[in-house]
Amino acid sequence: MRRWTIALAATVLAMPLAAVAAVTLVSGAPAARAATAYPGGPDLTPVMGWSGWSFFRIGDDAADVRGEAKALVTTGLRAAGYRYVNIDDGWYQCPGPQGPNVDKYGRWVVNKASYPSVGKENGIKALAAYVHSLGEKFGIYMTTGISKQAVAKNTRILGTHYTADEIATTKPANNYNCGGMVSINYAKPGARAYVDSIVDELASWGVDYIKLDGITNSNGPDIRAWQAAIHHSGRPMVLDNTQGSFTIKLAPTLKKYSNQWEFNPDIEINGPDEGSANACNGPPFTGCLSVFPLTSYIHWSDRFNGVADWQPYGGPGGFNDYDSIEVGDGSADSGMSLAASESQLSLWSLGSAPLILGSDLTAKVTNAYGTSAGLTRRDLSLLTNRQVIGVDQDAIDASRIVDVGRPGHSPGHQVFAKVEHRGDAVVGLFNTTTTLSSSPVTITITAAALGLPADPDGYLVENLWGSQSVVGGARVFRVSAAGVISATVPAEGVALFRVIPLGHRHHR
Repeated sequence: MRRWTIALAATVLAMPLAAVAAVTLVSGAPAARAATAYPGGPDLTPVMGWSGWSFFRIGDDAADVRGEAKALVTTGLRAAGYRYVNIDDGWYQCPGPQGPNVDKYGRWVVNKASYPSVGKENGIKALAAYVHSLGEKFGIYMTTGISKQAVAKNTRILGTHYTADEIATTKPANNYNCGGMVSINYAKPGARAYVDSIVDELASWGVDYIKLDGITNSNGPDIRAWQAAIHHSGRPMVLDNTQGSFTIKLAPTLKKYSNQWEFNPDIEINGPDEGSANACNGPPFTGCLSVFPLTSYIHWSDRFNGVADWQPYGGPGGFNDYDSIEVGDGSADSGMSLAASESQLSLWSLGSAPLILGSDLTAKVTNAYGTSAGLTRRDLSLLTNRQVIGVDQDAIDASRIVDVGRPGHSPGHQVFAKVEHRGDAVVGLFNTTTTLSSSPVTITITAAALGLPADPDGYLVENLWGSQSVVGGARVFRVSAAGVISATVPAEGVALFRVIPLGHRHHR
């Protein structure tokens, strides 16, 4: 029987890191080793990387993922900071609505058809090792709960004499593409040990990032248990909680125990939760013959409100996630014009959100969902803009200071801004009109409105997208002490500026 030497379930999650590291187990299992930061993630800045969901959905395999991981290096994206390679749903065996196949301890087992073993290593562990060999990090997809198959087989929980049926409820747990999961009762002995056993196994495979999907407002106990399990494993991992359908009521729990959280519906237009039905997920894929275009400006324009509403909760070590970046495969495949692409990257960066690419990064891939022509030169230039990446990586969430009209309506514009630690302000002037033939809108703001102090020397303004952006104009210009900053912005576009008080600049 696993017994805690203290009332761990009630107290460990509120402990400082040093206290967590001091906890020992009577059962003989190794004591938790201290992770690098509480709540457990290794990164105090937003994650940057790639995920397979947008283009591959559940149809990728080890060869596909190796190709994308290698492309991060060959394209220069890895050098620019994109280092996580995250596989999504479909890596485990799903025989039907009875739930995922499980091992003798009730844990999911690897889909060997897509991720074949390499020697004595299972396909996921071998893939993680390859990703690590490129200097990258490896992420995996999970959902909460326990498979009905584990309950039916009454599998034992590793390291205990408890069994699956003793911790399971009859309440369904979200698992969108397989199903067959039920929730866990954490008041039952063995429940935490079961989650520990899952995360310990993931750690042994070399996992650096866990996407825990299907989260609702009722999943607070799961979030706490998974974060505690990460600490128990001794391996620093990012815990990414993505919705189901949770609201801002869950924000305090997420901020305390998670490293990033996605609260919006999927950014992709196509897919099972965007109207393509179940036929998108299995042969002959008639419900989802192509994933292109991946998205559109109007489809993700709800993120403007998301950035504003969730601004108080993001910060170093825990970030608001607005879903994947779809810039990559050009305007036709991404569904976004150059103006919209600059806007997506600007809004995500102002919100210091994870930059996780959803596009195909290789030269060309054809699968059940379509054919990608690969990363375009234009989009690569956008994705590797170091000044914009720097805005994202400052780990400061911007506030909305102007909101005129609603996205998709004319006229409409919004302004988001933040002041960085060294005293510069970064501002995004967004024209949210989606009628591309409409006339550009002139948007004006002042340095004072951005939160900058008065400066008799005036201000230096840098256009972070450069003179080739949709806004055009000089890369750097100066404004007077009045601090009036203005730009003429086309539909769906943005002017992204860094504003530097000149007097302050001379002393920093």
